[in-house]
Amino acid sequence: MKNFIILPTYNEKENICPLIEEIFALLPDIHILVVDDNSPDGTAAAVEEIMVQYPNLSFLKRPEKNGLGGAYIAGFKKLLVNQEVDKVIMMDADFSHSPKYLPQMITESENYDLVIGSRYIKGGGIAKWELWRKILSSGGNFYVRTLLGRHIHDWTGGFNCIKADYLRKVDLDKIDLSGYAFIMGFKHFLIKAGANVKEIPI
Repeated sequence: MKNFIILPTYNEKENICPLIEEIFALLPDIHILVVDDNSPDGTAAAVEEIMVQYPNLSFLKRPEKNGLGGAYIAGFKKLLVNQEVDKVIMMDADFSHSPKYLPQMITESENYDLVIGSRYIKGGGIAKWELWRKILSSGGNFYVRTLLGRHIHDWTGGFNCIKADYLRKVDLDKIDLSGYAFIMGFKHFLIKAGANVKEIPI
């Protein structure tokens, strides 16, 4: 069985290769799918150049910028046709999600269907954000917890590990959401499909 990380990119030329190298150094057997929205800065060329070094690195180029949700759905659809895919990890390509948490997420996913890297549980937090962004994020999460359920503390966090069996239970074509709304809605659909949840602090 194979575990995949999806890295959506748009103008991440400076970050993407160092991130890929760091992930493979930590987890040599992991698979990575980069989904690029036709970045004008040469992100695609940078990824294609290092693909010869990493047989577990694959690439999906979309014709235009069409949102984070669209990038993830395109990546999910590409991966889920392969019945060997066991777990799929959502992760930002700008180093805002540290690869050091990946081994713990994968370990926890043996017992949980959705593992969330959470900033809003004990031991988690946010670094290098202005105060207004912290207030906006924590307020938004409190609001969503009121609407969708208090069993998740970090509804908007984009660092998640999902069992592929539960991804296959979600009708991806019905998720017409973008940005943070996509991440929140996607978690909601996974829980409705029966996924049990574990949050780990990041």
